[in-house]
Amino acid sequence: MDYLKKLSRFIMPYKRYGILNIICNIFYALFSTLAMVSLMPMINVLFDEGEQVFEKPVYAGFGDLKEYIGDSLNYIVTTITQSEGSQQALLYMIILIISMFLLKNLFNYLGLYYITFLRNGVLKDLRNEIYSKVTSLPISYYSEKRKGDIIARISGDVNEVKNSLLAVLELIVKEPLTIVFAIIAMLTISLQLTLFVFLFIPVSGFIISLIGKTLKKQSEKVQNEQGVFLSTLEETLGGLKVIKGFNAENKFNSKFQDSTSRFYRFSNILMNRQNLASPTSEFLGIVTIAALLWYGGSLVLIDKTLSGGAFIGFMTLAYQILTPAKAISKASYKVKAGNAAADRVLDVLNTISPLEDKANAFSKTDFNDSIKLNNISFKYEDDLVLKNFSIQVSKGKSIALVGQSGSGKSTIANLVTRFYDVNEGSITIDGANIKDLSKNSLRNLTGLVTQDSILFNDSVKNNILLGKEDATDDQIIEALKIANAWEFVKNLPNGINTNIGDSGGKLSGGQKQRLSIARAVLKNPPIMILDEATSALDTESERLVQDALENMMKNRTSIIIAHRLSTIQNADEIIVMKQGEIVEQGKHNQLIAMNGVYKKLVNMQSFE
Repeated sequence: MDYLKKLSRFIMPYKRYGILNIICNIFYALFSTLAMVSLMPMINVLFDEGEQVFEKPVYAGFGDLKEYIGDSLNYIVTTITQSEGSQQALLYMIILIISMFLLKNLFNYLGLYYITFLRNGVLKDLRNEIYSKVTSLPISYYSEKRKGDIIARISGDVNEVKNSLLAVLELIVKEPLTIVFAIIAMLTISLQLTLFVFLFIPVSGFIISLIGKTLKKQSEKVQNEQGVFLSTLEETLGGLKVIKGFNAENKFNSKFQDSTSRFYRFSNILMNRQNLASPTSEFLGIVTIAALLWYGGSLVLIDKTLSGGAFIGFMTLAYQILTPAKAISKASYKVKAGNAAADRVLDVLNTISPLEDKANAFSKTDFNDSIKLNNISFKYEDDLVLKNFSIQVSKGKSIALVGQSGSGKSTIANLVTRFYDVNEGSITIDGANIKDLSKNSLRNLTGLVTQDSILFNDSVKNNILLGKEDATDDQIIEALKIANAWEFVKNLPNGINTNIGDSGGKLSGGQKQRLSIARAVLKNPPIMILDEATSALDTESERLVQDALENMMKNRTSIIIAHRLSTIQNADEIIVMKQGEIVEQGKHNQLIAMNGVYKKLVNMQSFE
């Protein structure tokens, strides 16, 4: 029940299917028992053991219900036998048994039919929500987590939850009811034999529970290890050029094989414990049946207190308990594995993002004055990357940030777009703290072109449309022209509808970067952030892109982070950074005249 409570918000939209499944399971359990009970009158007809009743019984109250049912069955058998003969009576009994088994299997199918919608619905909603959560969590979350582990949770763990949902309903409804109905029928046949059976059930239950005691812990180990080898696979595919270039295939093979060996070991322990459940419960069941044969046989043969038909009916009911008992032991293992998987999935879903919009966050649709960074300080872990940093970027002006690697330039791009939050100070747009704006509206005001051209395995058109979903083909082509990308796109096999491969692998570095710039051009935001946008380009591509960038930045507020002098020398103001602080600022010529850090960077060709 605790497991269902965890998943209740995902189950509730499909509760009608759960209710229908429970109803069908009730009828399944009922007809399972009636199918076994219906064997008794058939055996009595075959061996002529049934008591003959010539007068129709009269119902005298609940206390005489057992006698009433027995006398009624005997009356029906006696009447048919007298009027139509024993063979005809046997035929009717066979039809009755077939009807009971038909109804039992019909309701079993209907139960599985309805639960399919619940299980697959929960699977769909869980995957959708975890994917939505994955995209909403801050970038900092993934610097601490393995990507492969996230993939394992959204695929394997969610699937484990789906499979365990059927086991839960079997565990709490279907199989227990089958046992309960069987026991009620057994009590009506023979109280002595039923009490005898109950001597064995607690012992069997205790032995089976010992087997599954550590199953959840073992299941967690298997699922965690699956995340490890998926992470290794994801890293391998992402860095295949480097691995091959450094002849590191053996090292990564060894790393992957170590993980799969641990997975093999943990999985063997888990599966062997699961596999032990069925034979153990079956053996214990057969021991119970053997004891019943000995004790029940004495009641039939010696004491003569039980008919042969009743004894065989009782035995079939007792054996019927074994099947759901085995199913319950298997289901309990599945639920434990599902519980461990649910904990891993919910761990992601319940993660609270530090960058969540405030309850009263508002949308800002225009930019009128300036961006201000007011005495901001920031650290990724222990050491401050920015210290009491302050700048102002007025509307329509461009500001360039320069400095050696690690000086905090790219961090400013991350903070202005609110991929991270400042530890101290504030960032404002037109006087409004960006923490008070909705992230969606903030990012609508900004365009971002990064050093790494992040493209997707899709067409040129769909990659560009990220900038503006409702753009026309003409607008896309115009953006490509501004970014000097149309010259190569028009020659692709299918033009803008050409697939560019995984991460744009079919294009050169310069071509990929020009598509990234075209995407930002199409978005046409009032604030543009260029994070070393030309550093990955060759000289010819840089010349093509530089004109595009200058056209794009005309009368537009721009924050430019660059290593190349050509990218920043025309900026309205250049900020020279060192270890998270401003050491110089001014225009290019002014900074050269200062003969300080900036000039040293130029002379050392640190921009090249």
